[in-house]
Amino acid sequence: MISEPELVGEDGPGSSSDVVSGFDAEQGPAAGGRRWHGALWGVAGALTASAVWAAAVFGYGLGGDGKPDSRGYRVASDSCAAMELKALSKAVGRPASEPATELDGIEHPALHRISCTANFTAAVLKMPGGEEGSGWATGYHASLTAELHKETDPRPEFEASSTLTEVDGTGVDRVERVPDLGDLAYLLVMEDESMSVRVVDGGAVVTLTLASWMSPPDMDQGRAGPPDGLDRPEMLAYRADLISDTRAVMKALKAD
Repeated sequence: MISEPELVGEDGPGSSSDVVSGFDAEQGPAAGGRRWHGALWGVAGALTASAVWAAAVFGYGLGGDGKPDSRGYRVASDSCAAMELKALSKAVGRPASEPATELDGIEHPALHRISCTANFTAAVLKMPGGEEGSGWATGYHASLTAELHKETDPRPEFEASSTLTEVDGTGVDRVERVPDLGDLAYLLVMEDESMSVRVVDGGAVVTLTLASWMSPPDMDQGRAGPPDGLDRPEMLAYRADLISDTRAVMKALKAD
């Protein structure tokens, strides 16, 4: 089971966990008192419940018609241009090409979705002593999925996904809460050391993922693994960069 997400900022894990509060089922009219007094409490309770309901509805990004607030987001076939990845580019090297649009996009009255990918320039790994010649290459791969839900609130499903122990066949190592990003945001660290930042903001759901890969020399495709001393690149070092680029993507998706 995945434990309750810990709070994490751009500079590293925080010290407090996120607490999501709901309706207080124990609230109600006070006991005792004359019937008219109880009636007044009933009216006050109804008004309070209405206020709580309204606050909850708008706090969850729903409009008066029950549909999620778009918050100004636009998700269309050209939205991959929002995937500039400036922070990650400084950290791991510039992408080898412009982001590519995947074929699983959706443009429906109830949902718009776009998927984009970008590959960073590969590098030949050096041996522990710094010498060349290992023949192994490494690189990074980023993917973006942006959804705009127009009919139903995505937040309940989004919150439920934070308890997943596996995503697409890969185990979830841990989930961390990211503060001050959309309505709710999580950093998922996977067992294969890939990382994803997942955010819900009104009707928009944005997921930015960074993964690494290693490739053996062409002449040695049968090797079971890299030689001793050549390890998969450390991913957690780029956690703040991934969060920063997620913020930038969300801002770009709202630009006119």
